[in-house]
Amino acid sequence: MTETRPALVTGASGFIGSKIVARLLDEGRRVRAYARRPLPELAARGAEVAIGDLHDAAALARACRGVGTVFHVAARVDVWGPADDFFHVNVGGTGTLLGAARDAAVERFVFTSTPSVVYTGADQRGVDETAPLCTAAPCAYPTSKAAAERLVRAANAPGFPTIALRPHLVWGPGDRHLVPRVVALARAGRLRIVGSGDNRVDLVHIDNVVDAHLLAERALAAPGAAAAGRAYFITNGAPVALWSWVNDLLVRLDLPPVRRRISRRAATALGAVCEGLWSLLPLRGGPPMTRFAAEELATDHWFSIEAARRDLGYVPRVTMAAGFEELVAYLRQGGTY
Repeated sequence: MTETRPALVTGASGFIGSKIVARLLDEGRRVRAYARRPLPELAARGAEVAIGDLHDAAALARACRGVGTVFHVAARVDVWGPADDFFHVNVGGTGTLLGAARDAAVERFVFTSTPSVVYTGADQRGVDETAPLCTAAPCAYPTSKAAAERLVRAANAPGFPTIALRPHLVWGPGDRHLVPRVVALARAGRLRIVGSGDNRVDLVHIDNVVDAHLLAERALAAPGAAAAGRAYFITNGAPVALWSWVNDLLVRLDLPPVRRRISRRAATALGAVCEGLWSLLPLRGGPPMTRFAAEELATDHWFSIEAARRDLGYVPRVTMAAGFEELVAYLRQGGTY
């Protein structure tokens, strides 16, 4: 596709958003990066930085003006916090942005969702897009993102095609959350294998996630836009044994592998206790365990990417093996973690 108008990327200060901005700039595209603070590095590369948040209707209206595609990546992401905060950002903010984009005659809307929208608390093996969106979970992240995805898909209309992508556990150089959190806990001796330790999960390399977003944009621009109004799981298509993968990484970083264990039942009970304490007392930070985290760490959750292959032409370009070696080299050479 040929697009002369700028693309708007919300959440441009985050891992996925900043990488989408960088790729678009690499391709010679005009980019408007939307964030709550200045982004001098992206501005130096030629991005137009628009300051604002998802509660600022006027700022969103200005940001959408003249835009061809919106990549809506910004979200409240956590396993703990007041439900109102999650719904205010993830649902209210998405609704405001959808309205601004329609009013500005934006032609395509690509939403970064999450596989957590089909959360059940049980093992999920080979789940595809026919799985129902969740309405209840131990934390508000899955339910708020599910509600936001419903808004995005319902907004799909002729002249305003929308699509939702569900990348799972995004990792790679530049990640400041997933791998850094695991490594920090391991270094502090606070990491435990939850459950049997045999559970398999999907991960996805950041470059593949960016590929998927650009493929989604092209799919919405195609005649007929068959992918419009739909959602797609985005993973590497190669589930790993979670705790073996974590321990392989730790060993390559000269850290001791995780040996200590806690049962899923005990971790879930601990999470419930922690949530109660953090709700009642003025404790800093988030709880060390939550019910949602315990379930995610102990269960299988891997998803079919056949629909993304078929409709978007998505192929995981960076394999798990190649991405792992890249990540190890990055961290060993001083990459932030």
